[in-house]
Amino acid sequence: MPNAKKKSNYTKKDLRAVSDNPELTKADFAKARPFSEVFPDLSASIRKGRGPNKAPTKKLVSLRLSPEVVEHFKSTGPGWQSRIDETLRKAVKRKAS
Repeated sequence: MPNAKKKSNYTKKDLRAVSDNPELTKADFAKARPFSEVFPDLSASIRKGRGPNKAPTKKLVSLRLSPEVVEHFKSTGPGWQSRIDETLRKAVKRKAS
């Protein structure tokens, strides 16, 4: 291994000597407060989740499917939910015609 990096061999004493942050104690953790409590305005301004779509093309629903159906589509790899949607759309078109 010609390009292998050599270990630095710093000791804990070396790291403590150059550390700007003291090690946190149990007392420090006991005094800790949630971010949203300490900075409520900033916390409220941070966007959570994906947010609304500009032009939603699909509707979010909760749907219970049999394990066999889920396993069949999952076994086909990523995009399995879209393939379920495609299969259902084809079934709707066949029913409509």
